[in-house]
Amino acid sequence: MVVKSADWLYPILETLDDGIHIINLDGKTIFYNKKAAELDGLSQRDVLGVHVLDAFPSLTTKTSTLMNVIQTGKEIEDQQQTFKNRAGKKITTINKTLPIKLDQKIVGAIELSRDITHVKAMSELVLKLQEQVNRPKHKKTQETQAFYRFEDIITNDPILLRELERAKQVAKSTAPVLVIGETGTGKELVVQAIHQFSTRKQAGFIVQNCAAIPATLLEGVLFGTAKGAFTGAEDRPGLFELADGGTLFLDEIHAMPIDLQAKLLRVLEDGSIRRVGSTQTRSVNVRVLVATNQDPLTSIREGALREDLYYRIHVVGIYLPPLRKRKQDLMPLCIHFIEKVKRKTSSHVTHMTKEVLNIFASYHWPGNVRELENAIEGAMLIADGDAISLKDLPSYMLNISPHQIEKRSLRDALLDYELKMITEAMEATRGNVKQAAEYLGIPRQTLQYKLKKK
Repeated sequence: MVVKSADWLYPILETLDDGIHIINLDGKTIFYNKKAAELDGLSQRDVLGVHVLDAFPSLTTKTSTLMNVIQTGKEIEDQQQTFKNRAGKKITTINKTLPIKLDQKIVGAIELSRDITHVKAMSELVLKLQEQVNRPKHKKTQETQAFYRFEDIITNDPILLRELERAKQVAKSTAPVLVIGETGTGKELVVQAIHQFSTRKQAGFIVQNCAAIPATLLEGVLFGTAKGAFTGAEDRPGLFELADGGTLFLDEIHAMPIDLQAKLLRVLEDGSIRRVGSTQTRSVNVRVLVATNQDPLTSIREGALREDLYYRIHVVGIYLPPLRKRKQDLMPLCIHFIEKVKRKTSSHVTHMTKEVLNIFASYHWPGNVRELENAIEGAMLIADGDAISLKDLPSYMLNISPHQIEKRSLRDALLDYELKMITEAMEATRGNVKQAAEYLGIPRQTLQYKLKKK
């Protein structure tokens, strides 16, 4: 009955990238798609119509998730498994096993297996590299991995300058810091600067984006694994152990699963971790810095962030304003990025036309400073002269809709006009400050001050 009612569905399941294995109430396989066969290193004919324990003799009634679900009627959610298939290939999957019911009666079970072998391999490689970096080298002082310092952050914006000063003040402590800002505002730069300004600057600096790997792997990556925690698990330290004595930066904290957030909270409270599958508690001395590109209060309301964790990591909050709110930083950032690109390419670009500056001043910059840097680098790679012109900009920047234009105060308009005049003068004099000052009718020292200020 189950087979007939599902006949129309099987061709669809056959095309999926996930392995699909369905058994009936007797334990015999009634559907087994090509992806499942590929993962197990078998052919479909070896499994179809065969009892699951006969097709997979290494399993028992207790260890088979499919048989377990038939007997209990309860689904098994996101179970990680590492195994060698019949072809001798090491495979890691995330499995979800569900009972199949008809008229409230269990008639079979279905298992969905997602291949995460490459993701698992990458996460293990990251852990191995971090372990090598953090390993002491013959009593030599370990070099830090953080490169940015507070003085490397370019800004004249009073709000950002105030936030950076607060970050400096908290850097010497061991308190958690929450850095909040849109994508591309420089959250990791500020976090690196905090680490560099701290007493831990000679120790390890480890970064983990909580949205970069599957939730089922993240716990093991952070806290480590004990041998036997799941099929194929090995004794391995996590990032907390590798960062012991140093700093661990957790980016996109709102993407961390809620249950894992509870475990993170316990680590922050008592300074100890427990590897996945272990009963042993290990003490760690780690400074945790956290960032999010979403409003944390919104994340709390939406159930993506635990309120108690928020208050624990928000001992000090650093708020980074978006680029559209700090337009006075456009010119110094543009100059910086032009020089940066010139150092690594053969570009002859030295400046931008006034039309480009006008576009930049009006643009909304949803990608913030990162978008500005990418736009300048891309323009410099295709520019055929010494100036970036409109034809060198991405096409989407040339079609600015009304909602992308910021409403400006008189002060901002005057500052923009001043910026425009200074840019034109510097452009006309090929960067000669003395001649540009004469062109503008102001002292050279005043122009130098304004160039630094802007």
